[in-house]
Amino acid sequence: MTAEFTRAQFVFSVDESKLDVSAIRRDGEKAPILFLHGFGSTKEDYADIVRQAQFAGHPFVAYDAPGCGETRCAELSKISIPFLVDTALAVLERAGFERFHLVGHSMGGLTALMLAHRHPERVISFVDIEGNLAPEDCFLSRQIIEHPRDDALRFFDDFIERALHAPAYASALYSASLRHKVRAEAVGGIFRSMVDLSDNGNLMAKFLGLPFPRMFMYGEQNSSLSYLDHIREQGVELAEIPHCGHFPMYSNPELMWKAIASFHQRAGFFSITR
Repeated sequence: MTAEFTRAQFVFSVDESKLDVSAIRRDGEKAPILFLHGFGSTKEDYADIVRQAQFAGHPFVAYDAPGCGETRCAELSKISIPFLVDTALAVLERAGFERFHLVGHSMGGLTALMLAHRHPERVISFVDIEGNLAPEDCFLSRQIIEHPRDDALRFFDDFIERALHAPAYASALYSASLRHKVRAEAVGGIFRSMVDLSDNGNLMAKFLGLPFPRMFMYGEQNSSLSYLDHIREQGVELAEIPHCGHFPMYSNPELMWKAIASFHQRAGFFSITR
């Protein structure tokens, strides 16, 4: 079999905690893409980019966030969104990506937003797939407050059971692999950080203040998000994915990839002509 992407391991430390980051990547001559997965997912959410002819020639890197997938983290209790931003910057350095398209889903979308806010000069465009912008986006992470448990494993077991029965596309599929993809000891720090930033981090202003093309992608089941009209009026492109909830990569990947590719083509043109 011909390898259409390669595996990579990046070893470094963040906040004095050693990381062994598991990644997939591809080289190419066009603008690179950094993919950041959501909570409970892994780098493989984005592996099908190699099946999409529109992305031929684009280098990319996707990796398992600390506490997730095959990445090893020495101190799981230290993981938070700022920790994940520092991890992303270290991966970018090792991948050799100076300027790049940015795609992030959910937790990865929030991480991407904070990265882009810190280094806007490096980002060509940003596709935010239901990343947190407001308190209402914490329907997963706020469970750490609404359904507290003294024990991390008990909380995670309860979280998985609630996900199994959630009335949304792909929720049962999502729940089935959570124990295999996430270390329970990492959940509390990640969720508390997401809630704090969503409630107090002025995320909407950060997102709307970014100086490059932005797309906000959401499933049709979440079309009631209160801020969609507002961000569209502020110049953000919206992409509603039909037959889909929070996970377009599981429920409707064909339209997800088509929307990202079309947006990247326009954003790449704009970045050259401005």
